[in-house]
Amino acid sequence: MKRIILITTVCACGLLPLQAQSVNEVLQSVAQHNKSIQAQQKNGEAEKIGIEAENSLEDPTVEYSSFFSKGVNGQSGSELVVSQGFDFPTVYNSRNRAGRDKKEAVDYRAEALRRNVLLEAKTLCLDMIRLNRQRDLLDKRMQNADELLALYEERLRAGDATVIEVNKIKMERMSIQTEVLQNHTDHRTALQSLLALNGNMPLTFEGREYPTIPTTLDFEALCDEVLGQDAELKAAEADTRAAERNLTVNRQKWLPKLEIGYRRNTGEGSKEHGFLVGGSIPLFSNRRQVRMAQAQSIGTRLQADEIRLKAEAALHSGFNELQQLGRAMSVYDQPLMTQTLELLKESVKGGELSVTDYFVEADQIYRNLQAYMELECQYQKVAATLYKNRL
Repeated sequence: MKRIILITTVCACGLLPLQAQSVNEVLQSVAQHNKSIQAQQKNGEAEKIGIEAENSLEDPTVEYSSFFSKGVNGQSGSELVVSQGFDFPTVYNSRNRAGRDKKEAVDYRAEALRRNVLLEAKTLCLDMIRLNRQRDLLDKRMQNADELLALYEERLRAGDATVIEVNKIKMERMSIQTEVLQNHTDHRTALQSLLALNGNMPLTFEGREYPTIPTTLDFEALCDEVLGQDAELKAAEADTRAAERNLTVNRQKWLPKLEIGYRRNTGEGSKEHGFLVGGSIPLFSNRRQVRMAQAQSIGTRLQADEIRLKAEAALHSGFNELQQLGRAMSVYDQPLMTQTLELLKESVKGGELSVTDYFVEADQIYRNLQAYMELECQYQKVAATLYKNRL
């Protein structure tokens, strides 16, 4: 049964109840309010505008000259030149294709950042689920200790128990209280980190159920999914394509730059005008540009290969860790441990078991339950990392 926690927060319109959210609701909120995601979106827009500007026409130039001669009052003549320079037409086409690949890489890098932020938020949610479950276990331990304390204080007054037994129960309660305080501290720390990821917008999370994970995993299908949708890998591949396009652009820079314009000359009693056609031959400016572009193309390809190798290695490592954690979790028999705790409780209440023996046995079972919760949380974190591309 889900527990609904109501928290009151103040806004401009008064007091509003804040309802506990699910993992998906938390992730949706983080995706909307996270400052890093917002900044990346704006930086991406600026970067795309810069890419488009690289393929724009040159600015037109306007020149005006005045001429003066002896014996002539004022201006004897003038010259007006308006011209527009541009690259060879095929260069714009190649640069436009390279720009599309660059903008695609910008989008993939933004998506990679978004997924990493959401993975961090989901990991915090998984930690909080573990802490909530551990808090429930601690509450149950405290309830049992309170029942035993009340029972043994009554027995002490009747002369059927010793002070040592009562003090042993009190020390157990002290130990549980310490663990409860640490649990609250860890929970608050995780919540504060989650709030920071959410742009300090209010939210609360009291979930106790982990997200569903496929019980049987097909490694080949998982590998195809991860490598086919990994945003960082796709960004590297887009960078590689852009570098190859850029190499094509540099190879075309031996083509002349063109210039067309209009010229108007005026003199004493005469006016002349006509068209201006010219160009520049890149004899020196394009030296070593092709070699530099080739090196950049090879470098980006090697970098993409390195990212793919790391992704494959992380996939194999994560898949193996998930299987090992699953096998370790299967060792723990939770119903057996819960039943044993109840039997121990009944035995100590019935006088069949001493308080000391009870706490020795119960403490070991509680440690096993805590260990199982830790394994379960780690299992969920590894699975969340493997399925990061679904966020």
